[in-house]
Amino acid sequence: MAPQIPEILSRLVGFPTISRQSNLELLDYVESLLVPAGITVRRFSHADGSRANLWATAGPEIDGGIVLSGHSDVVPVAGQDWSFDPFVLRQDEGRWYGRGAVDMKGFVAAAIHAMLSAAARDLQKPLHLALSYDEEVGCLGVRGMIESLAREPLRPAFCLIGEPTGMRLATGHKGKTALRACCQGQEGHSALAPQALNALHLGAAFLQRLQARQEQLASDGARDPAYTIPYTTIHAGVMRGGEALNIVPRSCEIEFEIRHIAADDPSAILSNLLHDAEAIVSPHRDRFAGAAIKIETLSSYPGLDTPEDSPTVSLVASLLGTNLPTIKVAFGTEGGLFAQGLEIPVLICGPGDMAQGHKPDEYVEISQIEKCERFLERVVGVLERRNA
Repeated sequence: MAPQIPEILSRLVGFPTISRQSNLELLDYVESLLVPAGITVRRFSHADGSRANLWATAGPEIDGGIVLSGHSDVVPVAGQDWSFDPFVLRQDEGRWYGRGAVDMKGFVAAAIHAMLSAAARDLQKPLHLALSYDEEVGCLGVRGMIESLAREPLRPAFCLIGEPTGMRLATGHKGKTALRACCQGQEGHSALAPQALNALHLGAAFLQRLQARQEQLASDGARDPAYTIPYTTIHAGVMRGGEALNIVPRSCEIEFEIRHIAADDPSAILSNLLHDAEAIVSPHRDRFAGAAIKIETLSSYPGLDTPEDSPTVSLVASLLGTNLPTIKVAFGTEGGLFAQGLEIPVLICGPGDMAQGHKPDEYVEISQIEKCERFLERVVGVLERRNA
């Protein structure tokens, strides 16, 4: 008898698949469920072999069908005050607790269960399962799998990303570019500070420019009212520099991000910031030839903006059985990569609330998992139709 969702979720949570660490034992477990059911499974491995993506297919190997997509990695628990072991699933008052319960092993468990159900039915179109690694650190792992799939002749009809939306249908998310500004000054003794160039001061000036660009985007930039924050944002999250109080610091690093709506081009925003950086350092070059603020890109992923009038939106909304309007989510997903790489429509819909993720005592409501299970059962039913 095929395992039910609670058992699958318990096993998935038990694998501490923190980003950049191995997920191979989790994939071994998933394969142990899928392969005996007659489901085709492939892996797309990281270059060092420590982790991998998984692509599974139930039903005929033909064009069309639907992809259920989720990531296997979770954020760290170090430094968080958990009430219990985060890698042991715990049920209490209608909730399942554990690291990854909502982001996003709850959906993955439901998707695996749907794959097993699909394997026992007469599908006219395939159901695919995509499991990725290193999503939480910039949607890094899935790229190799998408690149490989894009070279193949068959294409799914569309993709469902199961990130937590409260089982609301989401058509988009912002794109993100993560960057590092490296500020270069000249060190010296703090007693003679004016004779040196303080890199922290350069960094502080650059932070002011970031704030000014953010204020400009907020007041005069493009708008998308579907988002809670309806404009593109610039956020600085990390600043490092200095060795000792009596040393004028030679270098400073600032890590920041741009989260952009579809109407804004992040490269244009970056071009403005490069101009700002040069304006900060150029007055110092007569005295300090090495003065510089260099900006490097750490990672990026595209936004997602599936048209509201897409037939895929109508189909999935009908399967959800809701008249609620579609939404766009504040967090990023792998959806934009699937949409660009495979040139297919992508939607986001999954159980739970992202507000419960990335924190101690992470949980998902059991009622949300049950709603997801019923939804995916209807998804599988669509693939049984002759005109699917």
